[in-house]
Formats: sequence, structure tokens, C-alpha cells
Amino acid sequence: MIGIDEVGRGAWAGPLLVCAARLHQPVGGLKDSKLLSAKKRQELSAQILLVADIGYGWVPAAELDSIGLAAAMRLATERAIIAIQPQQNEEIIIDGSVNFAPQFGATTLVKADQTVPAVSAASIVAKVARDAYMTKLDSSYPAYGFANHVGYGTAAHAKAIAKYGLCVEHRTSFKINPANV
Repeated sequence: MIGIDEVGRGAWAGPLLVCAARLHQPVGGLKDSKLLSAKKRQELSAQILLVADIGYGWVPAAELDSIGLAAAMRLATERAIIAIQPQQNEEIIIDGSVNFAPQFGATTLVKADQTVPAVSAASIVAKVARDAYMTKLDSSYPAYGFANHVGYGTAAHAKAIAKYGLCVEHRTSFKINPANV
């Protein structure tokens, strides 16, 4: 079975990332990445990477802006599935209610990241990988505080945008209204 989840869909900056995970051994403590501390996510991600195949589907901010969010979700999902190389008749479960990969025979399940271990694994690996990417960006764009908010809308991020404008990692297709943070 392949589990699929995304991270970065609603961020103001940085890439969208979809991960596909195929577990070869069970990993204890798996659940939705948002329900875990950063430390626990790091620990579990390291364990997952030892016993799973992972496919990554990255869509950078500029590409997302050029094709739109829905198309970016489809593209990232397709890239993740192709990267993991699904076997014939292998079940593919996407967290959520929108099937971004029907051409691969994928199905959806709301809250799969809480109930399906392979989807939980994908959720955790995706979050850790994207957070690491955003933390690395912080050294190139220190004024924005990417290491703290990893590109999501926060008051500090809004203040930085108001003061410095957008950088190339920001999504220009998103309406960023600092007053609404």
C-alpha cells in the first residue's frame, strides 16, 4: 500500500510537497504530523526512512503560481507517485476528499493521516522535509523568519512582508493580507 499526504498547501511561501510512502515494516507511534511535536516528527521520520520507500513531489512557489493550486496538487501527487514507482494493483490512498491521482487508481480517505499508517508516514516525512527546506531558506532570507513559521501566515511573517515586500519564495497568486493575520 502507498499512502499519500501533502504539506504546504496553505503556506504563503515555499514549495508544496506531496509525499508517497510505502512501509515495509511497522513503525510505532504514527499519526498525523500536525498532532506530533517537532522532535517526535524528526524521530519518527528517521525511523520511517529506514523501513519505507518514499516518493517526493515538489512544486516550487513560482510553478504553483503559474499553474494554480489545484493543478499544483495534481502535479505534486503525480510526481510523488511516479517517484515511488507503484506496483501493479498496489493500493494508493490519498489523505482527504479530493482525488488528485485517479489515473493511478488512487482512492481518498478523509483523516487517513490519522488511521492509515502509510499515510501517517507520508504526512510525517513530508512535514519534516518541507520544514527542513524552509529552515535552510532562512539563511538566504533571514528577514522573513522562515525557520520559525516555515512559510505559513503568522503575524511576524505579515510584518516582514509589510516591511520588506515579497521575496522569490513567496506565492504571488495567494492573497496575503497582513491585516487579517
